[in-house]
Amino acid sequence: MGRKVTVATCSLNQWALDFEGNLRRILRSIEIARNKGAKYRLGPELEICGYGCWDHYFESDTILHSYQVLAQLLVAPVAQNIICDVGMPVMHRNVRYNCRVIFLNGKILMIRPKMVLANEGNYQEMRWFAPWPNSRQAEDHLLPRMIQELTKQELVPFGDLVLATKDTCIGTEICEELWMPHSPHIDMGLDGVEIFTSSSGSHHVLQKAHTRVDLVNLATLKNGGIYLMANQKGCDGGRLYYDGCSMISVNGSTVAQGAQFSLDDVEVLTATVDLEDVRSFRAEISSRNLMASRVVPYTRVKVDFALSYHDDVLVSTSEPIQWHFHSLGEEISLGPACWLWDYLRRSERFGFFLPLSGGLDSSATACLVYSMCCQVCQAMSNGNKEVLADVQRILNRDDVLLLDPQKLCGQLLTTCYMATQNSSQDTYNKAKELAEQIGSYHINLNIDGVIKAVVEIFRMTTGKMPQFLVHGGSSPEDVAMQNVQARVRMVFSYLFAQLSLWSRGIPGGLLVLGTTNVDECLRGYVTKYDCSSADINPIGGMSKADIRTFIQYCIERFHLICLRSIMSAPATAELKPLAEGQVAQTNEEDMGVTYKELAVFGRLRKMGKAGPYSMFCKLINMWKEICTPREVADKVKHFFRKYSLNRHKMTTLTPSYHAENYSPDDNRFDPRPFLYQSRWPWQFRCIDQQVMKLEGVEGDQDFDDLV
Repeated sequence: MGRKVTVATCSLNQWALDFEGNLRRILRSIEIARNKGAKYRLGPELEICGYGCWDHYFESDTILHSYQVLAQLLVAPVAQNIICDVGMPVMHRNVRYNCRVIFLNGKILMIRPKMVLANEGNYQEMRWFAPWPNSRQAEDHLLPRMIQELTKQELVPFGDLVLATKDTCIGTEICEELWMPHSPHIDMGLDGVEIFTSSSGSHHVLQKAHTRVDLVNLATLKNGGIYLMANQKGCDGGRLYYDGCSMISVNGSTVAQGAQFSLDDVEVLTATVDLEDVRSFRAEISSRNLMASRVVPYTRVKVDFALSYHDDVLVSTSEPIQWHFHSLGEEISLGPACWLWDYLRRSERFGFFLPLSGGLDSSATACLVYSMCCQVCQAMSNGNKEVLADVQRILNRDDVLLLDPQKLCGQLLTTCYMATQNSSQDTYNKAKELAEQIGSYHINLNIDGVIKAVVEIFRMTTGKMPQFLVHGGSSPEDVAMQNVQARVRMVFSYLFAQLSLWSRGIPGGLLVLGTTNVDECLRGYVTKYDCSSADINPIGGMSKADIRTFIQYCIERFHLICLRSIMSAPATAELKPLAEGQVAQTNEEDMGVTYKELAVFGRLRKMGKAGPYSMFCKLINMWKEICTPREVADKVKHFFRKYSLNRHKMTTLTPSYHAENYSPDDNRFDPRPFLYQSRWPWQFRCIDQQVMKLEGVEGDQDFDDLV
């Protein structure tokens, strides 16, 4: 009697609406799984069309083309004699569902719709799909005629079903269902399902992998069983990076781990497991067996097919392994760099243009491109033909074989120090040294002439000449004089991105990289349409603290010694006049709040769901050792005033790699108003009343006094 089975799960770098490429990668994964002896192959969520189609799910074309791809999969020779589990949108009775389609030897066995949809943060699945509401219930689904002609089936089971082979039973979950409080695998396991599968479109957030791995292992620890998790990888067309990390778990232990960050478009993970291990594990859990005896059974779709072989005594099984987690610095180095590579090779551009100021943020962005070059070179040295072909196409050279990271960075990254009379020699030197160490093509230019011309046009038109505050000007004049410098830098960034390669006799244009971090975006400490406005921003979802961690990692990993002085210098925009040649402006002084405080405000505001009063109440305890209640109140009110006054800037944020869950990006992640009552009279009154109580002051102030 057969008892050992080999199963496969996949991480695929799918691309929204790239049906041809997606089909090719799915077929490749099935071929690899078969060659490794697998009888069951699981792919990521919505792999046929790509997860990030968004409002394209409303279009009938998306479903039509998904069925066309499914038709080719059904008849593909490589997809025979292996159960294939693929993801696509399906219209059932005029309702769109996010589904798994499971087929074998040209026949569709069943269609399992997603029952719990991801509908928070970056996800809006309820906008496009309906959840299947009928637990343990199924209906007949009428197949499209193009599929009927191939399979000779008119109707197939559609609903909350499990698949029964000759030797085991397989149950399906889809992404969010693993994360919900009462996951389907609980009831399926009690009903005798031995193999659980989860197809996922789970994006990377710093340190999220720990939670994901714990969820999968816990699913089989309490109930026994075999769990396969397949995840999308790469940038499929938006801000998110899906980080792979597919895995296989048996009875609470990981037996196979996929790469979290990789430039391989197709990764197939297999494990050979013993079904009797599951049965033995469950046998001694008396509480589980008592519950199992009372469970409401699932409808089983039976298939005349076995995952195991009759004679498998000599077949060895996969042993438990220790999961390797990346450090925080490694995650930042690898994730955004992979995202940059996907964006570059799929955007039909020929490199990046980066305004390099010599400060921490732009230096971190430059280091991410360098990290990307390191990964690309490593992939080529490992024999990755797809990466090599992409490099040859981007560089427009067929003779590229292997490059070192510095040489590749010199061809893919153009850095530019844009000096004004307010720039220091120190930042000039830092930018120059970093460019030399990573190998970027570096440009130095002075933009004072253009700035003076712009201000002169204003003087000629109005008869007024604005001045900096230190030169006797007003605060509005000072801000305007700073902003014109920043906005001129944006103009030059796009000019050089479009023409710098042309000026060197090289065809093509460059993608402009932004360099604003998530804390500055939260506070609104950016100039609208300045040099933070770019094509993409790899650090726009990272806190200043995480960026500092990454810079320290680069010093140790890449030996970029010049970063030590960059990290020790105070953050400055260098937009105000120098004082005796030295920087007289720091970001934290300008903002009136530290980066560390901003990170706390951001997490409480977004993740803690705290308004001004709730935030004050939380912080008087968190900061009781360093601040009085009145000082806390002043900090909270200052933050919310500035946050609300600058909220409109979030409507124009450059698309950023999503790494922090307190991102204020209102284009996708943070749908809050951008026109506020910035004085927050009611909320601030509540804070002031609480401060007075804590200080022992009797009585209430008049409301008019507080506004």
